[in-house]
Amino acid sequence: MLKLFLVDAQNQVVASHQQKEEVYLAFKTREYSPGEKFVLETDQEELYLWVQVDEALAPSLIFLKGGRWEFPVILEEKLRRAYSPKIFSGERHYVRAFLPREDEWQAYRNLAFNPHDQKEASGAYPHAYANVETRNDSTFFARNAIDGMIANESHGSFPYQSWGINQQADAEITIDFGRMVIVDKLALVLRGDYPHDSYWTSVTVSFSDGSELIFEPTNALERQFFAFPEKTTRTITLKNLLKHEDESPFPALTEIEVYGTDEK
Repeated sequence: MLKLFLVDAQNQVVASHQQKEEVYLAFKTREYSPGEKFVLETDQEELYLWVQVDEALAPSLIFLKGGRWEFPVILEEKLRRAYSPKIFSGERHYVRAFLPREDEWQAYRNLAFNPHDQKEASGAYPHAYANVETRNDSTFFARNAIDGMIANESHGSFPYQSWGINQQADAEITIDFGRMVIVDKLALVLRGDYPHDSYWTSVTVSFSDGSELIFEPTNALERQFFAFPEKTTRTITLKNLLKHEDESPFPALTEIEVYGTDEK
């Protein structure tokens, strides 16, 4: 059973709906208010779900742990800057969650993709987190690196959000899949607002078993693919990011994609 709620700032239920396999909330004459949030509850501790809290946000196939997930209605301008300005706007809204087909969650795919990821862990995976995010600015949060957006020839607010490292030499970003997965390829989209930006010439990729691989990106604007023998892991961490010896102090990551399948 899937239960979907809109809850106000006082934790009072504004609207709710429940169904076995697909649930939605729809509004045609209502603007959102500060402090509201969506709450999704399930009768399973772990399951795969498609979720979409707004038409301006792409659907995400998440792995949900704990049977409950919350997503705040984003109205603060400082947080909205990393999202389309259409998100949560107007009076007409459609929110949904539904169970995927087995072939969808078992498919070989980009396992890191999650536009519904949040700065803090929410029980929905994949989840990105880092040891630094430039000025704690939403346009540089780690979650931006798995939101599916690859616009990388500028920097700052949507659609050019990225993971920014604030010139920190030991910057690291981790993608937590929430379960064991089998991966064999990743793609990096480096931010390329040159000459404002620099780029990394060496990146170490660490897996949850402690093993590591080293890849050497270039300043290419397109996806840079790196294949490797299959690895079973719960996390992937990018670290030991070595900057090119140019004058810019600002390397950044627009997107990381991690390809593979769920562990059978």
